[in-house]
Amino acid sequence: MRAVSSLLQIIRVQSPEGVKRITATKRETVATFLKKVAKEFGFRNNGFSVYTNRNRTGEITASQNKSLNLLKIKHGDMLFLYPSSPAGSSSETMDTSVSQGLRPVGAPQVVEDEIDQYLIKQDGKIYRNRDQQLCRHGPLGKCVHCVPLEPFDEDYLNHLEPPVKHMSFHAYIRKLTGGADKGKFVALENISCKIKSGCEGHPPWPEGICTKCQPSAITLNRQKYRHVDNIMFENHTIADRFLDFWRKTGNQHLGYLYGRYTEHKDIPLGIRAEVAAIYEPPQIGTQNSLEILEDPKAEVVDEIASKLGLRKVGWIFTDLVSEDTRKGTVRYSRNKDTYYLSAEECITAGNFQNQQPNICRLSPDGHFGSKFVTVVATGGPDNQVHFEGYQVSNQCMALVRDECLLPCRDAPELGYAKESSSEQYVPDVFYKDIDKFGNEITQLARPLPVEYLIIDITTTFPKDPVYTFSISQNPFPIENRDVLGETQDFHSLATYLSQNTSSVFLDIISDFHLLLFLVTNEVMPLRVRNQEEMAMSASLCTREEGEAPAWFGERKFVLDLYGGPAWLQRFSPSPGLTGFSLLQAQSASRSQDYTSTVPWAARRTPCRQPCGLASTAPS
Repeated sequence: MRAVSSLLQIIRVQSPEGVKRITATKRETVATFLKKVAKEFGFRNNGFSVYTNRNRTGEITASQNKSLNLLKIKHGDMLFLYPSSPAGSSSETMDTSVSQGLRPVGAPQVVEDEIDQYLIKQDGKIYRNRDQQLCRHGPLGKCVHCVPLEPFDEDYLNHLEPPVKHMSFHAYIRKLTGGADKGKFVALENISCKIKSGCEGHPPWPEGICTKCQPSAITLNRQKYRHVDNIMFENHTIADRFLDFWRKTGNQHLGYLYGRYTEHKDIPLGIRAEVAAIYEPPQIGTQNSLEILEDPKAEVVDEIASKLGLRKVGWIFTDLVSEDTRKGTVRYSRNKDTYYLSAEECITAGNFQNQQPNICRLSPDGHFGSKFVTVVATGGPDNQVHFEGYQVSNQCMALVRDECLLPCRDAPELGYAKESSSEQYVPDVFYKDIDKFGNEITQLARPLPVEYLIIDITTTFPKDPVYTFSISQNPFPIENRDVLGETQDFHSLATYLSQNTSSVFLDIISDFHLLLFLVTNEVMPLRVRNQEEMAMSASLCTREEGEAPAWFGERKFVLDLYGGPAWLQRFSPSPGLTGFSLLQAQSASRSQDYTSTVPWAARRTPCRQPCGLASTAPS
């Protein structure tokens, strides 16, 4: 039995789809081995070639006479598979130009985000001035006291004010690719908690499993890098209008952050998520919980935002408890003695991050991690509303994606790693802790402190506010706020236009919630029909002066029927009455008087688990 096992060996084969392990024997012929490779990678014919070297030299050809041992292919060796390509493409080599950055062999061709493409081209080094006391050389010389530092230098990051606990993702990439091989062998592999398919040596789970198909155990570590280093709201009005819902109802609320990713210059090679607008989807909120409902307009909202140069960069929710209604203070409930994010919120954040993966050239899957952020509006140490930013780690994303993580019913600060069942195999999940004697010990993640899964991100407001969209004293109502009596219809549209005193068309129309209504209303939806109108729509965000988009003037006569201002006449065709009775009936049915009697800080009971999915986890 020992002699037979000693003949078995595992050969690794790397392809554009990733790395797979092939079990073979030393005496196995090359032809038999290549058939196994074809079956493992799903090739039905000889549409591939296998080489011993990355540069496509040392091709292994099918032979019934040669064995793997004769070719000196031994246990643990790495072979390289390349699918057959059209004539002429075999001479192409890996592109390592500055514009594309380093990309390991086998990684798919992907187009990264614009901010990533920009940061790839940057030097990234931290330049220091000559120290008058320590430097003993001339003005053109360099020494250990003034030589430029790498962007991942931990001592430099720790001595910043405030200290930076997590290096930027691009600094982390520079650290990986900074060796002599220039990252040639770097591959950011995503964690998988699922059994690998295609193993035919035994019955499927739960009857059988082997080391070839069994996922590896996971030891949770605090992530040393983060994909986003700062979250910035363009102005206070964006956040203030979002908080109005809680002020008027006392119920928690949720929204999606739309904005863009830009360079964050305070951290080497850092990325900032700039928030330009908040979209509030259909939801049910109470004083203690939130439930997100299906949103039929989700795809349209993303499309409109994309045409305006924006994208979904994160989500925000409130966890606010009124402490003193006279002073307008709120309770400080999230801190080191309780929790910063509950397990349910970590699972929700992980689910969102999996839906918005970060495109990455160094990953065999073409994506790694996520730039999607989480913002919590909650009470701070001064009992005022604070905005706290977070992400969950890539390990947490994997556990959530493969349905291995549950929240605890009675302890929001604890998660729970599932146990294997007949329906699902779950690898062991561990985390390291310090016992009462100061020794580092490894604990099974049942339960699991969610602090191992969280990455905190600073959330700020600029000293000089930025306004992608115009701000008026009487803004257009926000979507899905019917419970407040704030309804989006043509009556509210006419009211908004009649109260707005601006004579500049772009100032009037440049309201994110108004644009959503114009495009998504069921009566007379507006559509951008061509590239010219798309460019004109984009000018709403760039604030460029120009004529009204044609798709607006086309439907403008509806506004005249409701007393639209005279200055808009030049954009409208001949007035007509098409659809007037229907619009009038719609406006009358939706218009209602509403007076809020809820104070700024509504009365409610304390909440320790404000947001997340319904929990059925063991305690």
